[in-house]
Amino acid sequence: MPLDLDDIIKALAHPVRREILDWLKDPATQFPDQHHSTEHGVCAGQIDQRCGLSQSTVSAHLAILQRAGLISSQKIGQWHFFKRNEETIQAFLAQLSQAL
Repeated sequence: MPLDLDDIIKALAHPVRREILDWLKDPATQFPDQHHSTEHGVCAGQIDQRCGLSQSTVSAHLAILQRAGLISSQKIGQWHFFKRNEETIQAFLAQLSQAL
Protein backbone atom coordinates (compact mmCIF):
# COMPACT_ATOMS: atom_id res chain seq x y z
CA MET A 1 0.00 0.00 0.00
CA PRO A 2 1.52 3.36 -0.98
CA LEU A 3 2.07 5.89 1.74
CA ASP A 4 0.08 9.09 1.91
CA LEU A 5 2.92 11.61 1.79
CA ASP A 6 0.59 14.50 2.59
CA ASP A 7 -0.69 12.87 5.81
CA ILE A 8 2.85 12.15 6.96
CA ILE A 9 4.09 15.64 6.08
CA LYS A 10 1.15 17.17 7.96
CA ALA A 11 1.93 14.98 10.97
CA LEU A 12 5.55 16.14 10.88
CA ALA A 13 4.57 19.79 10.54
CA HIS A 14 4.25 20.32 14.30
CA PRO A 15 7.47 20.59 16.35
CA VAL A 16 6.06 18.64 19.31
CA ARG A 17 5.26 15.67 17.08
CA ARG A 18 8.76 15.75 15.59
CA GLU A 19 10.18 15.90 19.11
CA ILE A 20 8.11 12.89 20.20
CA LEU A 21 9.40 10.91 17.22
CA ASP A 22 12.95 11.91 18.12
CA TRP A 23 12.49 10.80 21.74
CA LEU A 24 11.08 7.46 20.60
CA LYS A 25 14.29 6.76 18.63
CA ASP A 26 16.05 5.96 21.92
CA PRO A 27 13.34 5.31 24.51
CA ALA A 28 15.60 3.81 27.18
CA THR A 29 17.73 6.96 27.29
CA GLN A 30 14.93 9.47 26.80
CA PHE A 31 12.53 7.87 29.33
CA PRO A 32 14.77 6.43 32.08
CA ASP A 33 12.00 6.68 34.70
CA GLN A 34 9.70 4.26 32.88
CA HIS A 35 9.20 1.24 35.12
CA HIS A 36 8.23 -1.13 32.28
CA SER A 37 10.57 -2.41 29.59
CA THR A 38 10.69 -0.19 26.52
CA GLU A 39 10.36 -3.32 24.34
CA HIS A 40 6.69 -2.49 23.76
CA GLY A 41 7.30 1.24 23.55
CA VAL A 42 6.90 4.17 25.89
CA CYS A 43 3.91 4.61 28.17
CA ALA A 44 1.69 7.53 27.17
CA GLY A 45 2.01 8.97 30.69
CA GLN A 46 5.78 9.23 30.30
CA ILE A 47 5.35 11.11 27.03
CA ASP A 48 2.80 13.42 28.71
CA GLN A 49 5.28 14.24 31.47
CA ARG A 50 8.15 14.82 29.07
CA CYS A 51 6.11 17.14 26.84
CA GLY A 52 4.85 19.26 29.71
CA LEU A 53 1.51 19.60 27.94
CA SER A 54 -1.95 18.47 28.96
CA GLN A 55 -2.82 14.81 28.58
CA SER A 56 -5.48 15.62 25.99
CA THR A 57 -3.06 17.67 23.88
CA VAL A 58 -0.42 14.94 23.93
CA SER A 59 -3.08 12.32 23.11
CA ALA A 60 -4.12 14.37 20.09
CA HIS A 61 -0.49 14.59 18.90
CA LEU A 62 -0.03 10.83 19.37
CA ALA A 63 -3.26 10.12 17.47
CA ILE A 64 -2.08 12.21 14.51
CA LEU A 65 1.27 10.41 14.44
CA GLN A 66 -0.51 7.07 14.66
CA ARG A 67 -3.00 7.87 11.88
CA ALA A 68 -0.06 8.84 9.66
CA GLY A 69 1.53 5.46 10.42
CA LEU A 70 4.62 6.96 12.04
CA ILE A 71 4.01 5.29 15.41
CA SER A 72 2.13 2.26 16.63
CA SER A 73 0.43 1.66 19.95
CA GLN A 74 -0.15 -1.35 22.12
CA LYS A 75 -2.40 -1.56 25.16
CA ILE A 76 -1.05 -3.64 28.00
CA GLY A 77 -3.31 -3.70 31.02
CA GLN A 78 -4.43 -0.16 31.65
CA TRP A 79 -1.49 1.45 29.85
CA HIS A 80 -0.95 2.43 26.23
CA PHE A 81 2.58 2.13 24.88
CA PHE A 82 3.84 3.90 21.76
CA LYS A 83 6.82 3.19 19.54
CA ARG A 84 8.14 4.33 16.18
CA ASN A 85 7.12 2.49 13.04
CA GLU A 86 10.56 2.35 11.46
CA GLU A 87 9.30 0.56 8.36
CA THR A 88 6.89 3.39 7.54
CA ILE A 89 9.48 6.06 8.34
CA GLN A 90 12.04 4.49 6.00
CA ALA A 91 9.43 4.00 3.26
CA PHE A 92 8.39 7.65 3.64
CA LEU A 93 11.98 8.86 3.32
CA ALA A 94 12.52 6.73 0.21
CA GLN A 95 9.25 7.86 -1.39
CA LEU A 96 9.95 11.51 -0.57
CA SER A 97 13.42 11.21 -2.10
CA GLN A 98 11.90 9.83 -5.31
CA ALA A 99 9.18 12.49 -5.39
CA LEU A 100 11.67 15.34 -5.06
